[in-house]
Formats: sequence, C-alpha cells, structure tokens
Amino acid sequence: MFPERVPSAARATFDLSLFVAQKMYRFSRAALWIGTTSFMILVLPVVIETEKLQMEQQQQLQQLQILLGPNRAVRRNARGILPPLSHGETSNF
Repeated sequence: MFPERVPSAARATFDLSLFVAQKMYRFSRAALWIGTTSFMILVLPVVIETEKLQMEQQQQLQQLQILLGPNRAVRRNARGILPPLSHGETSNF
C-alpha cells in the first residue's frame, strides 16, 4: 500500500529512537549513581558535623540558662564565653 521508502524510514526512525532512549537511560542511571555517591562522600559528613556543632552550642547555652537565668546567659555569650549564636537566633539584651 505504501512505497517501500515509507516503512523502511519508519523502521529506521523507530530503531534510532529506541537506541537513543536506551543510551539516555543508561547515562542517567550512571549520572545519578555518581551524583548520589559523591554527595554522600563529600557533602553529607560536613552537614552532619555542622549540625552536631550547632546542637552542642545549643546545649551549652541551655546549661548556662539553667544555671544563670536566660538574660545572664545571653550576656555572657555575647562577651565570648560561648561561640557565637547561629544566624537564625537572636539575643535579647
């Protein structure tokens, strides 16, 4: 019904599309694996240590607040007894 060129062109187009889809799938799998493992090895330890340091600072501030009261603990922190508060926290003088 169709000239011989039409089915062969459709077949070639389908084969090329399938080949490109397979290559893209394999590439995206490899890229996702490399990205995920790189993040876990390079970035995640830094994030965990930063969070640990912030928690330690919070615990020290809470201990001072329990011992000295909230206003004196903040004043002593401003004088440098404790490391500075993170950007999200504010002090009331």
